[in-house]
Amino acid sequence: MSNFVIESKDLCLNFYTRDGAIEALKDVNLSVERGEFVSLIGPSGCGKTTFLRVVAALEEPTSGHVTVNGLSPDMARKSRAYGYVFQAAGLYPWRTIMANVQLPLEIMGFDRAERIDRAQSVIDLVGLSGFEKRFPWQLSGGMQQRASIARALAFDADILLMDEPFGALDEIVRDRLNEQLLDLWQKTGKTIGFVTHSIPEAVYLSTRIIVMSPRPGRITSIIESRLPNERPLEIRDSPEFIAMAQQVRAALRSGTTDD
Repeated sequence: MSNFVIESKDLCLNFYTRDGAIEALKDVNLSVERGEFVSLIGPSGCGKTTFLRVVAALEEPTSGHVTVNGLSPDMARKSRAYGYVFQAAGLYPWRTIMANVQLPLEIMGFDRAERIDRAQSVIDLVGLSGFEKRFPWQLSGGMQQRASIARALAFDADILLMDEPFGALDEIVRDRLNEQLLDLWQKTGKTIGFVTHSIPEAVYLSTRIIVMSPRPGRITSIIESRLPNERPLEIRDSPEFIAMAQQVRAALRSGTTDD
């Protein structure tokens, strides 16, 4: 069995409008190993989210192909290979946090006892114990996003796809959730694909940083992390962190000017 859980080969995707074709992705080649934390970074409109949506079978490529655990994205979806966390938490306001987290398990037909057991386990994992009976409107934005992550983890998929989940949060909350997400990744060993616009966030979280160009979205640079696995927030003041952030910034700048 291949150690690559996500593989993209010569992936291209065009959107068609009345004004003609828009080339969103061009010749994207990427292999993600099991257990990696890979961040996609680039300017707005570069295709980061589009690529993630192709992996999640939410968009169809124009040419090339993507496999997830050796399967087509649609087959991987049917086999529950991944959970997806959107930019907005997307919780149902009339359902408690426990009921929101259980929702995918209800859809999949798990019995009530197993739903409760699985939901409680991931609620504990994301630090929301004691808030099971609260409604989303009773929680802060950061807590709502943690509930959204718990919902994506509830059916224990090996892969977690995250589309800029902390982008709308203030810096203090974002820092705390970055710490918690890194801890969760280390505890579970899941493979994470993460979209972000934030250079510090990408450097802090990732084992590899995938830099993308403006449309058409292409991979212009892949930067391997040189940071240790243990990463307190204070590591962002270290020379190694600052050097990596400068490398990502330079790659982004280069990608906006190269043909």
